[in-house]
Amino acid sequence: MKQPALLKGRFVRLSGLIKKTVLVVFLFSMFHAAQASYVLIPMDEVQKNHLKSYGVAYWALEREVEVTWLLNYRGGSFMMKHADALERECRLRGVSCEVIADGQSSAILSYIADPAVNMDAVKLQKAPKIAVYSPKNKLPWDDAVTMVLTYAEIPYDVVYDEEVLAGVLPTYDWLHLHHEDFTGQYGKFWANYRNQPWYVEDVRAQEATAQKLGYSKVSQLKLAVVHKIRDFVMGGGFLFAMCSAPDSYDVALAAEGVDICDVMFDGDPMQPDAQQRLDFDKCFAFKDFRISTNPQEYEISTIDIDDRARQRKVNEKNDFFVLFDFSAKWDWIPTMLTQNHTRVIHGFMGQTTAFRRETVKSSCVILAENKELNEVRYLHGEYGKGTWTFLGGHDPEDYRHFVGDPPTDITLYPNSPGFRLILNNILFPAAKKEKHKT
Repeated sequence: MKQPALLKGRFVRLSGLIKKTVLVVFLFSMFHAAQASYVLIPMDEVQKNHLKSYGVAYWALEREVEVTWLLNYRGGSFMMKHADALERECRLRGVSCEVIADGQSSAILSYIADPAVNMDAVKLQKAPKIAVYSPKNKLPWDDAVTMVLTYAEIPYDVVYDEEVLAGVLPTYDWLHLHHEDFTGQYGKFWANYRNQPWYVEDVRAQEATAQKLGYSKVSQLKLAVVHKIRDFVMGGGFLFAMCSAPDSYDVALAAEGVDICDVMFDGDPMQPDAQQRLDFDKCFAFKDFRISTNPQEYEISTIDIDDRARQRKVNEKNDFFVLFDFSAKWDWIPTMLTQNHTRVIHGFMGQTTAFRRETVKSSCVILAENKELNEVRYLHGEYGKGTWTFLGGHDPEDYRHFVGDPPTDITLYPNSPGFRLILNNILFPAAKKEKHKT
């Protein structure tokens, strides 16, 4: 009769032991969760996929998760509140991440806040809405920005002349200008490609759009687009352009009301005094340049240092440019735009490869240069309430990209420092206009 009571006593003690064990496990897990409460995405050499890391940061912003960009800390790392879904997303995308405790996070921020350390923390709070200005017809070249956006899994919309003139730009935060000729000269491809089907179709499509929208010339259509883009920036938009877009954009601004197109481009000769009538005050970045008046020349102006004339004394092996170091606490915008795991970037060519220093306005912020060649590769400036950023070259991982070449397989370059410069610009609008101290 005593045995059941003994068993009951043992069961009660065992039950109490289980409850204590469960409580200890629960408290340990809660303690561990409290300790491991942030995700750090390092952007130095340990990162397995720098490009997709930007995509993870964008993914978090889309879900209203605040991202702290740690400028100059381990290559410009990202830090955000821990969540299982965030950690899982990093694993799915092959992005290296570290789960750290509150104390570690506070220590990092305290170290960064030290006035003697050239670092800072900037909060990103909203996923920018992105538009890419790109033609609807297929052209025989790719675009580095759309390639890296797709690879990083960052969404964007494609807009072109009709959408821009219809007034869609104010609905976006950030605009990229595809490899484009805003002067109405079709990229100066006439000399070599005028009989190619893609060139004939491009001219036909551009002229049809101009007529549809009430313009007698493509150059007039493009000027109207240029003005819409200018107004977008003036109103607070963020503009990014590469290759032929930066100089052709400024040339179009300077040539407002001046016919700089020869007869094969718009049906009548250019004005003989076109050069003298340029107004450089209207330009974002450039001054004192000369336009190319030779239709046989694959060049728009003297803004670009033309390698075809062997003016650049470099080759693929020794072509490099260097990112400037800025004060993170005072010059946080250029610091953000130059975040990288290396300060030396391998050069890459384009229709516009590098900007002549003497054509760059003194109001511009030079972000990167090749000092030996006296050429500027990366520029930034303000216009009205917005900003613009210009980068020379066509494809960071294809040194000399020719018309008709296949697109770069970007999966082979997950740590490309050149493509990182593009993605720095993508996240730039997510930061508030004034810096937030953590």
